[in-house]
Amino acid sequence: MLRFSYVVCGRGIAKRFSSSFCGEKTLPPNLLLPTNLVDPDRLKRPPPPTDCSLPLLRKCDAGIPTHLSPVQTWVETLERKDSEPLGLAQLHPDVFAVPPRLDILHSVERWQRNYKRISHAHTKVRSEVSGGGRKPWRQKGGGRARHGSIRSPIWRGGGVAHGPRGPTSYYYMLPMKVRVQGLKVALSSKMTQYYLYIVDSLNIPTSDPQYLLDLIQHRHWGESVLVVHVSEEFPENILQATANLKTVNLIPAIGLNVHSILKHEALILTVETVKFLEDKLLWHDQRYTPLYPFKLPYSDFP
Repeated sequence: MLRFSYVVCGRGIAKRFSSSFCGEKTLPPNLLLPTNLVDPDRLKRPPPPTDCSLPLLRKCDAGIPTHLSPVQTWVETLERKDSEPLGLAQLHPDVFAVPPRLDILHSVERWQRNYKRISHAHTKVRSEVSGGGRKPWRQKGGGRARHGSIRSPIWRGGGVAHGPRGPTSYYYMLPMKVRVQGLKVALSSKMTQYYLYIVDSLNIPTSDPQYLLDLIQHRHWGESVLVVHVSEEFPENILQATANLKTVNLIPAIGLNVHSILKHEALILTVETVKFLEDKLLWHDQRYTPLYPFKLPYSDFP
């Protein structure tokens, strides 16, 4: 019996060991993504190779730890529909290549849904319900149970015991470090899934919404797109093109949040937005002044 179990275990270990070299999937079938949900055309363009001949349009200026290397990605343009890249951009690994933390994403998403939530559910207690001022019947001799008011919680139409007494606020605040890390994990997840794209600018040649829809479909950017710009003022053409589109939304970089990133399938960043996000998020890793209590302006704020 011992010899038989040893042989079976040995075969299983050998199979897993050999599959790691031959490229065989080691995940169980219930965890594999169905092939009908994967767009093969979106995966045609591989990540930039190390010896790419295209120019480096954006270099990471922030200090990178010695054990890490910058993340390279393509820089595209919105001025034409073809998907040929213009060059390369370097991204900071502490912002766009952090380890996945689903617990932090869940905490930040739940906080964003609840910290503005107010429940207006309100019930009346027995003293607030109208009627029931007199005793319904005498205490003894009637053969019925003893009652002092028909508005008791055990009566139909009476008051409610231990009911909601709204408005109730569900406000709470997550630590700043957790919120910053959640934004980093969300950006890194989009980068790992090849759903984060860098463009040189948001200038498009026309304000026709169909041009933007055809461009998104031609480049296989997914069903919904979130466009992020460093300034709160967007170009006029892209504003008019996305005015009536429900699947393409614009947001300034100062308002970028985890909920908006996870809600959309693709994330579009400009080159200036990448620098803005890196400066703001990396500042939290090395700040020395506390954020609470608020004392503006911060001496080391970028």
